[in-house]
Amino acid sequence: MTNAAVVILAGTESHADVGRLVNGLETATEFAETDGDDVELIFDGAGTQWVPKLEDEESEYHELYRAVRDHTAVCDFCAGAFGVEDAVDDAGVVMLDENDGHPSVRSLVDDGYEVITF
Repeated sequence: MTNAAVVILAGTESHADVGRLVNGLETATEFAETDGDDVELIFDGAGTQWVPKLEDEESEYHELYRAVRDHTAVCDFCAGAFGVEDAVDDAGVVMLDENDGHPSVRSLVDDGYEVITF
């Protein structure tokens, strides 16, 4: 059994950012589809901007996102800082704020999660 936390930090501005998003979603999906594994997908920093885009059914990556949506959370502070707090809230995605408004990476490590960033 493997515990993995996939953290998407890539913004939405470049082709490279799209590549990092897709690689992160593919990685999270691989863990989600493996019996006995546990995965957390966290959108943090500029990565929070992806959530409203991925919630759009017309998005090229919507289905890939839907495969791991039940494992998805967003940094509360960063959602506000990047102007997507209302969209994330409307989507019903969990917002994490355990560490001064941010997700607690230390808690993930303490719980035995391997943290992988994209």
